[in-house]
Amino acid sequence: MVFWIASVIGLVIAYLFGSTPTGYLAGKLLKGIDIREHGSKSIGATNVLRTLGKWPALVVLLVDVLKGAGAIVFACWLYPWLYTLPSVTPPAELDLQTLLPWAVCLAGLAALLGHGRSIWLNFTGGKSAATGLGVLLAMSWPVGLGTAVIFGIVLAVFRIVSLGSMLAVLAAIALICGLEQPLPYRLLVVAGGIYVIMRHRANIQRLLAGTEPRLGQSSPGAKAGSKMESQI
Repeated sequence: MVFWIASVIGLVIAYLFGSTPTGYLAGKLLKGIDIREHGSKSIGATNVLRTLGKWPALVVLLVDVLKGAGAIVFACWLYPWLYTLPSVTPPAELDLQTLLPWAVCLAGLAALLGHGRSIWLNFTGGKSAATGLGVLLAMSWPVGLGTAVIFGIVLAVFRIVSLGSMLAVLAAIALICGLEQPLPYRLLVVAGGIYVIMRHRANIQRLLAGTEPRLGQSSPGAKAGSKMESQI
């Protein structure tokens, strides 16, 4: 019983890692503004770039990546530690080697959900792409690195963050399925990838209409006063 309570607490902590609203905090700390009322109304690094500048945007991006990585590192520490405690009785049928990949999978999903549905922002948030990259880098660095490279190439060629994010997600799915990785990792990347793409529904509509802003351009939503979701 203690083992399962500790596991639930671990998932809550992974969720809280992801739920930290970095872009929102940057707006409040640097300019005393609610960034959701400026630019594209997003809390992602792209809107931070438009609203606060490149250095705050870089910090937000890095912290969002670290949130995802932190959730995975925490899970990889928690379960081996639990198995060393004499007061904790793990399930007899589950050895650590079998359990840990599933624990990592759930922690990654919790971090993605935390970023997209933050408890600190009334369960709203960003698209979870940067946090997902952090999850990938901590879980399987070759997959994470390949995903980052694809994102960088697409961004350099097309200068559209949302397009880079979605193509990077597809690359991550292809890489995790093509490389020799545990089944839970593959399920995490596929499920997380679907979640991230679903969070980009509005961006997909604008891409098809040819109205998605490029990096450095003002968002159409900022001009029209309508709300747009974050790109990262």
